[in-house]
Amino acid sequence: MNFLNKNIINFEEEFFGVDFGDLFVKVVQLENDGSKDCVRAYATQSIPAGSIEDGRIVDKQKVAEALRSAVAASGPKKIKTKKVVCSLPESKVFLRIVSIPKMEKSEISEAIKWEIEASIPLSVDQVYYDWQLIGEVDNKQNILTVAVSREIIDDLLEVFEMVNFEVHCLEAESIAMARSLIKNSEEEKVVSLIVDLGSKRTNFVVVEGNLPFFTSSISFSSNGVTDAIAKTLGVSNEEAEKIKFLEGVGFRNNDDSIFNSIKSYLEGLAIEIDKTIDFYHSTNLTSSNVSRIIICGGANLKGLVPYLTKRLGQRVFVGDPWTNLDFGDRLPIINKDKSLQFTTAIGLAMRKKDYENRN
Repeated sequence: MNFLNKNIINFEEEFFGVDFGDLFVKVVQLENDGSKDCVRAYATQSIPAGSIEDGRIVDKQKVAEALRSAVAASGPKKIKTKKVVCSLPESKVFLRIVSIPKMEKSEISEAIKWEIEASIPLSVDQVYYDWQLIGEVDNKQNILTVAVSREIIDDLLEVFEMVNFEVHCLEAESIAMARSLIKNSEEEKVVSLIVDLGSKRTNFVVVEGNLPFFTSSISFSSNGVTDAIAKTLGVSNEEAEKIKFLEGVGFRNNDDSIFNSIKSYLEGLAIEIDKTIDFYHSTNLTSSNVSRIIICGGANLKGLVPYLTKRLGQRVFVGDPWTNLDFGDRLPIINKDKSLQFTTAIGLAMRKKDYENRN
């Protein structure tokens, strides 16, 4: 199954982005009037708890109903197509850049097959996989490879059949995030770490230039922050959620009760970021270092950026999902804070624009 192949896109057709999380589905359709971009439609809809678990669809009917509701509720205009670009759950995606000897294109597929089988815990007949040539260095070819369990993709396709939508293509969340957060013109030597904070988990994406190099997931989550506040302060989860919304991580001084209630939990996040950066430095073939950390996702927390900046000694900032779009003198209808929740969906909806620019 192709989910990186540029040729499956027909540029005269319209499509919209669909991003499934464990608890929400988000949809975005973009338009361009010939000179300026605009958001035609967007929406988010909750998915009943337990319907998707760690990226795996458990209840197709409930997921289909949530998708149908999101599309029906989208605005300010209605989504005008049934063609979809859909995200693949990062925790279920095996993404890797491999370097192989220079060879004819007809030979690459067989070589990639063996590279993928050697680097994932599934046999090649249990996955759909795709690849894209991204460059040549010293008579070697660098190739972006993606492999996903057949079960994950087959379940997704069945959901779209239930709502009578056509899957235009499938794409890893990391690729969509990089497309929306990293400038198209970014130099290859600039290395970024995207930290995508979610309700149930956090994804790390190391990006060289504007291409993902590798990804990983950890259990740090917005829900975990809420639980830590509730347990330490002895309040209900509902009250802890309100505190989190108003105070964030409470990083102001060492006497802050909110910060102290989750300090060890935040330290766990910082340690995992350090480990990810160290792993990249130990495996990349160049002397490039991670130069910045970009925060995105629906669980962005007040005070997290200054905390991580001080703790890690790195440049840390909140990402801008609109960085490659031109709205002219108009502001996007999704404000900056809310747009972080739609980072992946925006990147999916940008796929047409991205490929028009590159071809």
